[in-house]
Amino acid sequence: MQRIVGLIVVLAAVIGGFMIAGGNPAMLWQPAEFVVIFGAAVGALIIGNSKYVLKDMLQQIKAQFVAQPDQAQLYKELLLLMYQLLETIRSKGFRELEDHVENPETSSIFISYPAVLANPDLLMFVCDNLRLISMTKSAPHDLDATLEQEIIHIEDQHLKPSHSLHTIAEAMPGFGILAAVGGIIITMQHLDGPLTSIGYHVAAALVGTFIGIFGCYCLFEPLSTAMESHVKKKVAVLECVRAMLVAHMKGHVAVIATDCGRKLINEEIKPSFTEMENWINNKAA
Repeated sequence: MQRIVGLIVVLAAVIGGFMIAGGNPAMLWQPAEFVVIFGAAVGALIIGNSKYVLKDMLQQIKAQFVAQPDQAQLYKELLLLMYQLLETIRSKGFRELEDHVENPETSSIFISYPAVLANPDLLMFVCDNLRLISMTKSAPHDLDATLEQEIIHIEDQHLKPSHSLHTIAEAMPGFGILAAVGGIIITMQHLDGPLTSIGYHVAAALVGTFIGIFGCYCLFEPLSTAMESHVKKKVAVLECVRAMLVAHMKGHVAVIATDCGRKLINEEIKPSFTEMENWINNKAA
């Protein structure tokens, strides 16, 4: 919703200011210019990116304009889930969790935390690394390094769409100039016509430059920044899990290991230790 409001404000400011200055907004509608500029942008994206990146880009763009899961609720469920998993491992051993980790979608434990189940990257990260802990006796610092590399790789993969969109945003003024030059070429073909016709064609050509600059600074660049922020939020959740797993491997009890993850939550939604403890106690009750 916030992105839509921002887009409306941008359009109202740009087009409204143009109209206040005496411009005719109908003159900005030049379908040929839009086809050249945005067609070239889409084509450049297709040339420069793999199918995986393009698919992820579409998903990330869609995510900017639909309601997102409540981050506070996601972290609450994650803390409770990790506490339950780590406490079970400490008291009963990993074998007790084996079926739950292998089939989280049907697990009586995981099914109690729908926000976590709805996050496939997070779910896979938790289950895969719990399996890793059960199969190896690696030192805590080795596990920490392994999880760090995994998170870096995940982040790099999901940041490719925003980086590609940023590159296209920087190219949009150039695409606008390309469309404008095409418009000038057309204008030159009408030099023997009336001045009104020449003026119309020159104005239409300049609209291409206008659209290119608008697409760069008012559309693609802010969108790429929003996509990057979206990925950073997803990675922050994985960092929280990493802290809890490493703390567990160091021998900390479940509540202390869970608190190590709580400390990495963003300040605006981070619960206090007392709140987390109350959640755990209420869940146990």
